[in-house]
This record gives sequence, structure tokens and C-alpha cells, in this order.
Amino acid sequence: MTTSHETCPVSADIPDFPEPRVADCPFDPSPATLALAAFGPVFQVRNWDGKTPWVVTSHAEQKALLADNRLSVDFAAPNFPSPIAHHGGEDEGGAYGEGGGDGHGVTDMSFVGMDDPEHARLRRMVSGTFTIKRVEAMRPAVQQMVDGFIDRLLEGPKPVDLVQAFSLPIPSLVISEMLGVPYEDHEFFQNNSKTIVSTTAPQAERHTAHTNLARYLDKLVVEKLANPGDDLLSRLAEQVRAGELTRREVATMGVLLLLGGHETTANMITLGTLLLLQHPEQAAAIRETEDPQVVVRAVEELLRFLTIAHLGRRRTALEDIEIAGQTIRRGDGVIMLGELANRDPSVFPDPGRLDITRDARQHQAFGGGTHHCVGQPLARMELQVIYPALLRRIPTLRLATELDEVPFKYDAVIYGAHQLHVTW
Repeated sequence: MTTSHETCPVSADIPDFPEPRVADCPFDPSPATLALAAFGPVFQVRNWDGKTPWVVTSHAEQKALLADNRLSVDFAAPNFPSPIAHHGGEDEGGAYGEGGGDGHGVTDMSFVGMDDPEHARLRRMVSGTFTIKRVEAMRPAVQQMVDGFIDRLLEGPKPVDLVQAFSLPIPSLVISEMLGVPYEDHEFFQNNSKTIVSTTAPQAERHTAHTNLARYLDKLVVEKLANPGDDLLSRLAEQVRAGELTRREVATMGVLLLLGGHETTANMITLGTLLLLQHPEQAAAIRETEDPQVVVRAVEELLRFLTIAHLGRRRTALEDIEIAGQTIRRGDGVIMLGELANRDPSVFPDPGRLDITRDARQHQAFGGGTHHCVGQPLARMELQVIYPALLRRIPTLRLATELDEVPFKYDAVIYGAHQLHVTW
């Protein structure tokens, strides 16, 4: 079962890079970005700063380069292809937790900007918490949590802003409990996170927001050293006691995980729900199924189709690399556009069409190689719980505004909607 989705018309000329989304096509990359695929799998563009990094558009070449240790994620490198004037790199892993730079002018974002072996050393400290087995053990608790928020939606007034009442609090509560962060502080860390991922906030404000979160996490680490609990920050604090980590390393890892654990998933909940409301037959298939694999496939297709991080996975070549008939020279910047890999027709036929029955498991919404998103099992599980629960419990859910009145996040490195007013 499929539902047609008309992809936006594609521009004929090479645009300045990067090119923002356009309001007429809120679920698609911009027409100018889609047009890049016509110029080949690997070619050079002119960036905002006059530099000419390589852009990689195809699925196969991106997969190969993401696994290539001749590319560095160090966004302090001279030719690192910064997406925004005077700022650092972009959140990797499809913005679900790990990457080649932070995207918002903050240069101390833990292992996201490190190459191996230091990257691997720090990543190992947290990866055990996000294994599929451990995350699956959380599913009943997350289901109960989601049902509680839906109860409150049904008992409260309508219309309601789904972002504030549902999409944002659920992943915030989940990651808070995993890390050992008091949920009552959610407004503090949500507001600072919002500033960090903004593309319009001044660099000084983003730096201050990151500093606020780092100091907050450092204070929690001190508390965990004195009174450890059954949470990730307590386990990391034990590594401080053992001399394996510094408090600063733990605090910056905490910032990364807290931000990545709620900001990205919240936007995916909102945007995915809105997209399904535009495709009622596919929403009905999720609502009515008793087969969990239908939901699993639907989530993978939504991740492929939306690919909410649209500034690319950015690298710098450490050596000359021959690929797709081109030579990427040592020191050249490289930008891998995941949204184009996920629209590659050689891998995903008719890629501009949403089809929740498609096998979309090869998508690159979470990146690839050693820098793939460490939190992807958690994101997947949350989405697999949330979409069917919301659609089943509120079967008449609908937009309370026109689609063109939805305030989309054209001003953030992680795409979504600032508000989504719904009713039923």
C-alpha cells in the first residue's frame, strides 16, 4: 500500500551551498539541494566562505566514505567545511547523537569532534547504555509513559500544541531518567538546547548556552560522586573516581547525550506525526496493524523520508582519496548529504514518495561507520512506541491549522516545527 507524494520541482542550476528549505515543500530537501544529485555522486561546490568542499550525493559513495578512516571529523581543521559563517561543524549521525562537529559554534562537544582512538575510548564509556538489549528492556516503561501523556492530552483542552504537550516532554523525560538528570530541570535544559541548535542566535549566546549546560552537568557529576545512583552519569562518575575520565569529559558527554537524546527525537515525533496526518491511509495502516514489523518498517521509512539533519556529515581528508572518478586531496573538506543518500533512486525506488511498506533499513538518517549515532536504538524504540500509540488512542487526530500556518524550524540545524496545534 502506497500513497503518492509529489516531490518539489528540482532547480536546474547549481545553487550556492548550502541552500535552505522552501516553505512550499516542508517535508522535502530544497529543490536546489535535490538538484545537486544531477551533477554526479562526488563534485565540488562553492561554500558560503568561498571554499570549494566536495559534496557527496549518492548512497554508495557516502556509505564508503563514512567508513573511511582517511576522513577526519575534527572541526578545528583549517578546511573543515563549516555550514554557517564563523561557526563549527554539524551534528553527525543524522543528528541523533554523534558527529563531525557540533553545528552551532561550540567546540567542546565530547567525542563528536574526535577521531579514533580518542573517539573510541570515550564512546565506549557510554555505548553500553544504548545497546538494543538494554533499550528494549525500557520499552514497557516508555509505553506507560507515553500512555500517561496521551491521557493528559485527552483530559485537557483542545486544540493543543503537540510539541509542548507531547513531543518534547517524552524524550526529555526518557533521557533524563537514563542520565540521572532531574526532570524538573527540563525547562532549563530544553531552553539552552534550543539556543545551541539555532542558526540565528548569535555565536556568543550559543556558547553561553553550552557553558550553562556543561556547568549544570558538572554539578550533577559532583553529586553523583557523593551519592551515586543507577544511571549513566553515576557510572561515568565512577570512571572519574577511577582516573579513566575527567569531570570535564563527563560533563561534555552529558551535554551531548542530553541534547541529542531529546532535541532530535522530539522533532522527529512532531514532523513524523504531521507527515502521517498528510497521508491518512498510511496513518491508518499504522493505527490498525497488530504486526509490530509494520510499525518498524514505518519508522524506518519516516526516518529515511524526513532525514531531519540537513547540513550534512562533514569531514576533512587526511590523505588523497580516489572515489567515483574524482580525487579528494588531503586537506579538502567533504560534505555528505544524508538527505540525498536517502533519496537515491538506485537504493530507494521512487524516493520522493512516502511508502511505509518499503524496506528502508539502508537509510543513513543515523550516519554510518564508527561515528554512527550511538543513541539510534533508543530513538527507534521511542518512535515505534509513540506513533502507533498516538494514532490508536486519538484516531481522529488532525491539524487545527492549515499546513502553511505551521511554523517550521528553518532556523535550526535540526529540522522540525516550533509548534504543532492539533485537535480531535
